[in-house]
Amino acid sequence: MAPQPSIAKAAFWMALSIASFLAMSVAGRETTRILNVFQVLELRSVIGWFILLPAVLATGGFASMRSSRLPLHIARNAVHYVGQGAWLYALTLIPLGVLVSIEFTTPIWTALLAVAFLGEKLDKARIASVVLGLIGVVIIVRPSAGSLSTGHLVVLGAAVCFGMSVVMVKSLTRTDRVLRIIFWMLVVQSAIGLVPALYEWQNPPLYLWPWIVVIAFSGMSSHLCLARALTYADATLVSPMDFLRVPLSALLGWAVYSEQIDAFTALGAVLVLSGNLLNIQRRQPGPAEAAAS
Repeated sequence: MAPQPSIAKAAFWMALSIASFLAMSVAGRETTRILNVFQVLELRSVIGWFILLPAVLATGGFASMRSSRLPLHIARNAVHYVGQGAWLYALTLIPLGVLVSIEFTTPIWTALLAVAFLGEKLDKARIASVVLGLIGVVIIVRPSAGSLSTGHLVVLGAAVCFGMSVVMVKSLTRTDRVLRIIFWMLVVQSAIGLVPALYEWQNPPLYLWPWIVVIAFSGMSSHLCLARALTYADATLVSPMDFLRVPLSALLGWAVYSEQIDAFTALGAVLVLSGNLLNIQRRQPGPAEAAAS
């Protein structure tokens, strides 16, 4: 039976989701100071698998994780792995607020890819959301002002990969539930990342392990809490709460890393988020789609 709608409970789970995303950002930056990105991704996936294991065993065990769409799981997670690696690498290059602002273009790329591969239509609201988002990105990176950096391009590439991943997840949610999608995400990405991680492997120092556990746990909890919030309220209510990640990330970057956010970045972020609001008004993603993106 579906839970009774509750704005308070939706806000509670959304707050936990945002806190998880912020924790993952800081943990990602701290771990990549010492370890290479591939090793961080591998540790995140392997530890995350063990954290998820009790839930798997409690819901029918490994037999319940079988999927008839394994090739799509593999393809989706190959793309998602590239996106996560790019996102982590960008963390080492640009301020948190800038990174998250550009990351929020993911729904724009999802919309364009859904038109190309899922046969969805471009209506006026979707076209407007794409245009606003693209203008916002141009304002943030300001290539004509010489401020375009590798970090901007890397996180933009990550957002495109995340958009591709969401399109494939949208197809997977027709047959597979949240837990199964996340299970295969951790399994496939552990397998994909094993060789790159071992290539430059170094034993993490003892003081780094708490950060490694944080990034593994928050990587799952962020999406699971978001899915939980969507069971208590519509996406039109829940998704705008996620926009708080932009100013909170900027605030966190300022407080922890003394990063500054200029007026251009703030204006670009407003345009990107405005485009997302238009997208939200026309479609409501289900909990499974939101959890696995």
